[in-house]
Amino acid sequence: MTASAERNPPSANGDPIAEILKSSKTIAVVGLSNRKFRPSYGVAGYLKSVGYRIIPVNPNETEILGEKSYARLEDIPEKVDIVDIFRRSEFVLEIVDSAIRIGARAVWMQEGVVNPEAAGKARQAGLFVSMDLCILKEHTKRFRRTPG
Repeated sequence: MTASAERNPPSANGDPIAEILKSSKTIAVVGLSNRKFRPSYGVAGYLKSVGYRIIPVNPNETEILGEKSYARLEDIPEKVDIVDIFRRSEFVLEIVDSAIRIGARAVWMQEGVVNPEAAGKARQAGLFVSMDLCILKEHTKRFRRTPG
């Protein structure tokens, strides 16, 4: 399966990814690891460095990147714009259900995370969906910021 953000509603500037990245402020990172060598850690660190509010979602951690970690999306006491998923594809449907319940605007499945059923369910609920794409790479491509 190829990377996709297709079948999302068109945006004013013709780039729905740029639009969701520009209009979002808070990103819940599901599966964020405290291990510095993990992709989730580097991506979340980059997102934080460019001004996003990062909320770790990992039941095995209490704090990551200086932010309190929550066990579930439903435990987060504030509004979440994007749910960024660093979990295996078979766990995505449950995460999408949670993202819908909390009123997130978007679900972002990182590179290698592919679940067409979950993507369809999220789109049907009105969420923007990105699948099998890296949010860091897509941000740097559009806004020309380099990590670090």
